Order: sequence, then structure tokens, then C-alpha cells
Amino acid sequence: MKPDIHPQYRPVVFQDQSAGTAFITRSTIETADTIEWDDGNTYPLAKVEISSASHPFFTGTMKIVDTAGRVERFERRYGKRRKS
Repeated sequence: MKPDIHPQYRPVVFQDQSAGTAFITRSTIETADTIEWDDGNTYPLAKVEISSASHPFFTGTMKIVDTAGRVERFERRYGKRRKS
């Protein structure tokens, strides 16, 4: 294999911004932020909007996440949605 062409595979903390939860896993994602984890070590921090802690499939609840006015644009185009 060629040296220095593969990204670094290391532990990274993913923090769900909408649910307020965090979990650690291995990833190659590049991040600028770091966080001190429960074990006292410092890990790179990746902030995400949706994870298994807040996704409707896993939680069983319907939640609209508005990113840059997408919901308003959809409602203007197709009308407001009916609540069940």
C-alpha cells in the first residue's frame, strides 16, 4: 500500500444537537472541535443534527427539523400538513 494516502481511523465523539446525547465510535471524519469524555481522554467532536437518539424511526415520535427554511418552503408550495 502507498503510505500517507489513508485517513486516520480513530475514536470520535458524535454529539446529537437536538437530543443532547453523545456517543463515541471510530471514524475518519475530520473535526476542529474536541471534547473531554467520561474516561478523562480528549477526543475529536463531530456535531450532528440527527442520530438514533432523535430520529423518528428509532424514537417513534414525529419531529420536524427545519434546516434553512425547508419546512416553510414546502408548506408554501404544498400547503400546511394536517396533524394526525
